[in-house]
Amino acid sequence: MTLRIGFLISHPIQYYTPIFRELAKRCDLTVYFAHRQSAEQQASAGFGVSFDWDIDLLSGYRSHFLTNVSRRPSTGHFWGCNTPDIFREVATGGFDAFVVPGWFLWTYWQAVRACRRVGVPVLVRGDSQIHSQRNALLRYAKGLGFARLLRSFDGYLYVGQRNREYLTHYRVPESRLFFSPHCVDNDAFRTGAEAARQRAGEGARSAGRKRILFVGKLVARKNPLDLLRAAALMQGRGMSLEVAFAGSGELAGSLESFAKTAGLAVRFHGFVNQSRLPEIYATADVIALPSDANETWGLVINEAMACGVPAVVSSAVGCGPDLIEPGATGATFRTGDVAGMAAALESVLAFEPSATERRLAERMQVYSPAGAADGIVQAANSL
Repeated sequence: MTLRIGFLISHPIQYYTPIFRELAKRCDLTVYFAHRQSAEQQASAGFGVSFDWDIDLLSGYRSHFLTNVSRRPSTGHFWGCNTPDIFREVATGGFDAFVVPGWFLWTYWQAVRACRRVGVPVLVRGDSQIHSQRNALLRYAKGLGFARLLRSFDGYLYVGQRNREYLTHYRVPESRLFFSPHCVDNDAFRTGAEAARQRAGEGARSAGRKRILFVGKLVARKNPLDLLRAAALMQGRGMSLEVAFAGSGELAGSLESFAKTAGLAVRFHGFVNQSRLPEIYATADVIALPSDANETWGLVINEAMACGVPAVVSSAVGCGPDLIEPGATGATFRTGDVAGMAAALESVLAFEPSATERRLAERMQVYSPAGAADGIVQAANSL
């Protein structure tokens, strides 16, 4: 008998599409979207420019857009997705399990209620972690009610080590935990980067000047200015380097001013859509992500590693314990420690490239769409 799984997410998201395609190979899958995101809403979400993703997000699996009756339709606030249609879809869907990616939108709780009415097990897949900067009193207050909230779900799909720690902190039973790793379309990024390097020849990665890459929104929580400060320290020690930023945001002007004052070679690509990202990664020697603890994972690190690029991340970035193997795939530094970041970057730039690429490929075999889909199927079968 074929397993039937329903999956509700806010809107088409580039990181979920490869998981859905793999999941559709393993079960009878229906994906529901709660909202049609406009190009302008993408800009208001922090990307800084209006755009539509330039890759196909809807083929390879069955999907359906629900009617969003919210007075202020959006994915940015709790009441922004209100989809009463989900009650009918769950009641008639004959699902063996249903998946939601969290609890931060009203539509997800509508799905949970719908599943409770007809006895369908509900799985939740998120990436929350215990933020190191949260004070003890606030953590205690949340703990009083949050463990009870989590009991609304039947199974828990954790994406990495810190997410697992988060769930066990709130007393989720070990028997209800299933590994469904955070991932990107590894094959697309790898092949795209390989093609870009072939087109560029041996000069794709500069033999002299090392290139440090930052990919993401240019906003305060990602600490892009710390990267330039670290690069200035490295340059002061005689290292020839260039920093490249792929992204847009409110700090772009400040970064340009600092780079000019410090005499740094910096390239600003602006916002880069998905189809062009592999060629950006192909030219990098290392990617840096100096974010604070609001970076619950950092999927740009998966993208870079799929392209064969090692990473340096702050100790607060959620993917660190899973993707960073010191001396092999990258390095970490204490959040906010600019000198520590500079030292970490220098150590990674000294890695032997071919050995690093092998270790990165091994890591990406685990953190893959196939691995994520396998975890969901395992959870659904267990429940």
